[in-house]
Amino acid sequence: MVEKKKSSENKLLKNLPLIAGILGGTLLMINRLVTPTLLDSQARSDALGIILCAMLLLTSILARQIQPEPPQSVSLQGQEGFELLDELPDNLKTELAWASHLILSNTVTKSIVVYYQQKTLLRRGILGEKKDIKVGQIVERVMKTQKPVYLVDLKHYPGKVEFDYFPENIQGLICLPLNDGGVMMVASNIPRSYTKQDENWIQGISAKIALSLKDLISF
Repeated sequence: MVEKKKSSENKLLKNLPLIAGILGGTLLMINRLVTPTLLDSQARSDALGIILCAMLLLTSILARQIQPEPPQSVSLQGQEGFELLDELPDNLKTELAWASHLILSNTVTKSIVVYYQQKTLLRRGILGEKKDIKVGQIVERVMKTQKPVYLVDLKHYPGKVEFDYFPENIQGLICLPLNDGGVMMVASNIPRSYTKQDENWIQGISAKIALSLKDLISF
């Protein structure tokens, strides 16, 4: 409640120059319309008032460009959980558990899926209702090109239906290759939230997982 109140107060202060500029310009126009005889001194005052109103409006516009609104987080629709494929070797289970814990604890990631050789090895974080993964065009491209894909704002991307095994309202997603047989996908509840450092760090972890999978798994 306190945070919402502070947010409203900050928003009001940020919009104050815009409000003052619009209000001042409106009052100047009304004053001009109701004045029967316009004196030179009043004309000069009106001109100065118009300049001041324009400066207030310009200040508000520039402030919005310099300090844009930060992306808003959402509460993901799903239940928190941790699922590992039972048939995995114990050492691989340990590595996947460790890697997913690091990513969830140190980045904005809220949900992780590891898919390899047509099997879901891990789901952790806020889980979607659907467990079965159907490989779509984006995942296929990542496996084929061996290059990660970062979808910064999924609500503007029609291809998000491909990721229906995540919570429905995920905001951003990174899909990383695991050799040529699978992917690791991390999703967040905030659009445009992963920094370049986050991307590089997560990519390093996925490369380590890919190496372990190549050495240990032969389904």
